Amino acid sequence: MGVLSGLEPKEVFAYFEKLCAVPHGSGNTKQISDLCAGLARELGLPYRQDEHNNLVIWKKGSPGYEDAPAIILQGHLDMVCAKTGDCAKDMAREGLDLATDGEWVRAEKTSLGGDNCIAVAMILAILADEDCPHPPLEAVFTSDEEIGLVGAFAMDCSDLKGRQLLNLDSEEEGVFTVSCSGGVRLECAVPVLRVPAEEGAGYAVTVSGLKGGHSGVDIDKGRASANQLLVRVFYAALEEIEGLRVSDLRGGRFENVICPQSQGVVIIPADRKTDFEALIRKLDGDLKVEYAGCDEGVTLTYAPAEVPAALSREDSRRLLRTLVALPQGVQAMSMDFPGLVQTSLNLGSMGLEEDGFRAVISIRSCVASQVNMLRQRVGAILESGGGTVVPRNPYPGWQYQRESAMRDRLLAAHRDLSGQEGCLKATHGGLECGIFIEKLPGLDAVSLGPELRDVHSPRERLSAASTQRVYRLVREFLRRSR
Repeated sequence: MGVLSGLEPKEVFAYFEKLCAVPHGSGNTKQISDLCAGLARELGLPYRQDEHNNLVIWKKGSPGYEDAPAIILQGHLDMVCAKTGDCAKDMAREGLDLATDGEWVRAEKTSLGGDNCIAVAMILAILADEDCPHPPLEAVFTSDEEIGLVGAFAMDCSDLKGRQLLNLDSEEEGVFTVSCSGGVRLECAVPVLRVPAEEGAGYAVTVSGLKGGHSGVDIDKGRASANQLLVRVFYAALEEIEGLRVSDLRGGRFENVICPQSQGVVIIPADRKTDFEALIRKLDGDLKVEYAGCDEGVTLTYAPAEVPAALSREDSRRLLRTLVALPQGVQAMSMDFPGLVQTSLNLGSMGLEEDGFRAVISIRSCVASQVNMLRQRVGAILESGGGTVVPRNPYPGWQYQRESAMRDRLLAAHRDLSGQEGCLKATHGGLECGIFIEKLPGLDAVSLGPELRDVHSPRERLSAASTQRVYRLVREFLRRSR
């Protein structure tokens, strides 16, 4: 018996459990793609799998729907692999340890990957169901969405006939996404070099206890970036303590995650230990006051550390001055969709390596000119500190389409099933819909999904009841699609 065998719909959670049993972090999707291809073979359905681990599975329309317009059902195979500090699991080699209280599904000490394996599970269940009336279906599973929509960019769409796309990568039940941000990844570098340390006192400083979260979905919640806070702390110490040198500075793994923990190492003159420790305690209190109510767990700690090498005083000052000038978080709000973040950026990962300091920043906006504006601003700041910025993986936004027969049909099905009006929403997150719209002229798209909370973090959880309702809605939408 599977851990989720008591949940409905049984077929969806059975597939979800199979998917979660294999590792499928971004950049590691071969095994899960092969698993889905094997399931297509078991069902006797034609499929195409490419070298990027993208997968398309076709199913003919059910009786009476053979000539109906084809519909594309779409989700992505990869997940963000986040885990607690005490978790020993190797997420590159091991599956997840699922758990449920009957209401929510989660994974022990790791992210769940409900974003977006619940979409894959629902689509597989529909493909396997011979009793669900449906038009011709094209099930599209993409790879490496979480690291820049890589699979969707690489995918050949020339054999796709559908011009209606139901993307299942949203996270609020009853909310139908009809527009999303575009963006770009910035790879930043500052040339600095560690040299032997002078005599002094070394300290390791850690920023921890933050909630983190998705840099698109959660960027408006006022949560702190541990990377930004650590830079701020070290710059404050630099202003107060002459002679401070940076030995290490690092945090985060993914540009689309608000960094929840970071650590750095500095060396200071031995006679300033008392001053440094007092400053860290003061800043710890300041941060707790600043983030009360949105990131109240923020904690700043220090411990003695051996420091054999560090940046020079000049390089330490140049690096910290450059980083403290970088913007972080929400930069502009939308005038068209009240409450929607229009433009933001996130310092997702950073590290002081042997060949210099490196960082990755994610910029998002539904206004293309503001993506370019922030790219220029970050570039100017880095260049003023002797650094460089290389843009990578730009992706298009998805512009709202005012008239959509597909959307009207979906909203009517939702209203009839739930008794409530659906909510149309634009998201600050990046979705693959914009890429498919560019590749398939005339494509109409809507994104929906079941209730997911705290994605990209070990607190991630999926509502079982919401999954059942959304699955029912997708089936009803397909039934009405002729």
